[in-house]
Amino acid sequence: MNSSRKTIHFLAGGLTALLLPFFAREPILPALMALGLAFATYVPHKLNRRMYWFQDPENIYDVDFTLSWGLIIFLTWYIDKSFWLGLIPVLFMAFGDGITGIIRNLKYNKRTKAWEGTAGMLMLCIIIGAQMGIAGIIAGILCSFVERIENIDDNITVPAVSLFILVGAYYYFPSSTVSFY
Repeated sequence: MNSSRKTIHFLAGGLTALLLPFFAREPILPALMALGLAFATYVPHKLNRRMYWFQDPENIYDVDFTLSWGLIIFLTWYIDKSFWLGLIPVLFMAFGDGITGIIRNLKYNKRTKAWEGTAGMLMLCIIIGAQMGIAGIIAGILCSFVERIENIDDNITVPAVSLFILVGAYYYFPSSTVSFY
């Protein structure tokens, strides 16, 4: 089940987000599709007919993932029409958190928070965050440690913390959001 979840993290969350700046002109359709996926993942939980290959009976984090993705993409587009302000937090959630699960499974073969996973997420999020400049790097570092918090859904905390940092920097320290590329 966990490899299926991480595949969804990478492909449905990360790859789809990366394609937005090239194929989407507005956020309505991507947000509606994310809302539809949230509904499609919520209903099986409520009916106790989960899709066993990726849904965990212990939580509805898969629903939170799609809601976070859709809301962030939708709301940030009204600040930054390039999509990148919303993409960076979504990519932290999709790729950063995804890599923690892969590393964890390779080392422990069970769901657990591990420093090795945090180190992998930290390296990846610094690279992703560099796209937004120093503010993106700071957001990547902080959300890597926020992901370690037990019993709180990192599909909410990781993008929320990084979004807060990036939006704050965008408005109050705009020079910190200049791309390194």
